[in-house]
Amino acid sequence: MNKTITGFSKLSKSEKIDWLVDTYFKNTASAKSLLKQYWNEDKKLQQLHDEFIENTISNYYLPLGVAPNFLINDTVYAIPMAIEESSVVAAASKAAKFWLDRGGFKTNVISTEKIGQVHFIFKGEPSKLKQFFKATKPKLIEASKSLTQNMEKRGGGILDIQLKDKTEDIDQYYQLHATFETLDAMGANFINSCLEQFAKTLKEEALDYDLFSLEEQNIQVIMSILSNYVPNCLVRAEVSCKVEELTENSNRSSQEFAEKFVQAVNIAEIEPYRAVTHNKGIMNGIDAVVLATGNDFRAVEAGVHAYASRNGQYSSLTHAKIEDGIFTFWMEIPLALGTVGGLTKLHPLVKWALELLGEPSAKELMQIVAVAGLAQNFAALRSLTTTGIQEGHMKMHLMNILNQFEATSEEKIILVKHFTTHTVTYSAAMEAINDLRK
Repeated sequence: MNKTITGFSKLSKSEKIDWLVDTYFKNTASAKSLLKQYWNEDKKLQQLHDEFIENTISNYYLPLGVAPNFLINDTVYAIPMAIEESSVVAAASKAAKFWLDRGGFKTNVISTEKIGQVHFIFKGEPSKLKQFFKATKPKLIEASKSLTQNMEKRGGGILDIQLKDKTEDIDQYYQLHATFETLDAMGANFINSCLEQFAKTLKEEALDYDLFSLEEQNIQVIMSILSNYVPNCLVRAEVSCKVEELTENSNRSSQEFAEKFVQAVNIAEIEPYRAVTHNKGIMNGIDAVVLATGNDFRAVEAGVHAYASRNGQYSSLTHAKIEDGIFTFWMEIPLALGTVGGLTKLHPLVKWALELLGEPSAKELMQIVAVAGLAQNFAALRSLTTTGIQEGHMKMHLMNILNQFEATSEEKIILVKHFTTHTVTYSAAMEAINDLRK
């Protein structure tokens, strides 16, 4: 069967679904029914979701959970988390409760600078380009006034534009490297619009620059785009307490726990194979809040992992130490987030999540998100260095396994009780449910 199609985007939603199920599915009625099962009954709300992206055929659900009891800078938050992975919300909640009685989380925003670049080819004398840029820089900023005036009224805008010579890496390659302050907006559209204006002005001014030869006047702009690497848009999150306050288990030495915990972090600092999994756990917490608040988790992921490699080797984002009897666990992380624009004013659950957080500014959201990541990492390392990760994780995963076997409510009650004293594995759960059904 021919599985290609022309004009798919022009089909109605129903026509798209008809073509998909007829072309790719054996049971067309079942495939179509499943898609419609996830449609919202409120037609206006469904249309809103349909228009978020192109070629929409249904909604894809993720659970939205809440981790309460987060004390951040003396304010208590319940943090919304959208994620599919078992034990993430539970682990974050447990860490929040642990630190609630030990002073909570302390955070501060270090910087909020964002970056965009115009990448171009210049075939000529570098010294002449530098002289041209010096003369043209004010014109680049002036030509962008119509784009920046509203942002400037609120205290943001273009911070600086630099000319960067990258000819050692690629022949005749240069950049306009621009920095921005976008306040409560993530700022992607604002930055990209400014960059495209810079590129236009750059080319126009070059054509009129008398010191350039004809070849030099023909600047070739390759692309103009923001960077998701934001090493100067940083937030710090930290917890600390006396070492003796670290343990909740009287059978476990708090000093031994603290030392083992610090060693686990040290390993992630020098061993990339461990660091990737270590940082993935941090991102479990960060991505869940970023997604719940309508921000771009893919941009955050890319920027964070680049930052983890900034010194030439991929390393842990978190750090820990014991000094003068005080245990300290902290993280500095780049987070470019927004609380206005994008989905923040469109998606009803995003609006709900931001209201739950007290309508935070972008800086406040940076701090909340960083704390979620630090809490998640604390919970994971605490499990790894004590009971092991599988004990808690697999018990949370048990319900997913039981749902795979379509366990009834009565069966779930019996089996959850059974596994309070037995190790949870897929095969053990399968054996237990088969025995129960016999």
